[in-house]
Amino acid sequence: MNISSAIVHARPGHAEAVKAGLAILEGVEIHAVSPEGKIIVTIETEDDRSNVATYECIGTLEGVMSAAMVYHQTESEPDKEI
Repeated sequence: MNISSAIVHARPGHAEAVKAGLAILEGVEIHAVSPEGKIIVTIETEDDRSNVATYECIGTLEGVMSAAMVYHQTESEPDKEI
């Protein structure tokens, strides 16, 4: 399992549309939105390929200016606690 977080920066006036697009993406959860259109999300995917595909999809959403990964962790056995 891959767990990552990102800051998605929406173009001025497009934050609501970007939030709507993010909300329908599997494994993406919105945690905060600033008045300037910066959106903090977490992304959970099964593997690296899915993680990359999700980031590419975020980058193509209408109104997205940029998406920057802030954190990434891979769990080989997510059901086991450390």
